[in-house]
Amino acid sequence: VAPTTPVCEVPSSAMTGTVVQMSCKETEGSPPSEYQWYKNGVALLEKTGTGSARAANITYTMNKKSGTLLFNTVTKNDTGEYFCEASNGIGLSQKCSVKRMQV
Repeated sequence: VAPTTPVCEVPSSAMTGTVVQMSCKETEGSPPSEYQWYKNGVALLEKTGTGSARAANITYTMNKKSGTLLFNTVTKNDTGEYFCEASNGIGLSQKCSVKRMQV
């Protein structure tokens, strides 16, 4: 079953240095969807603990299975427009509407 449009939870504002968790979920897809987050239209990299992720100054953890995007300490650089995409290899992937977070 192809995924439906996911529901995204993105806070509209956050204080610098706080923990922020965004979530993305859809329930129709079978097999279960994987989730990819985007910021300002660019796919976010999945942090794998390799040197390249640290070099890119990645301050978040993205879980493709659960759809969560977790910032341990947000900075002003994390301000932007976020959305996520659900896909399970069947039918078209589905995106939620873009939501802006101001830090």
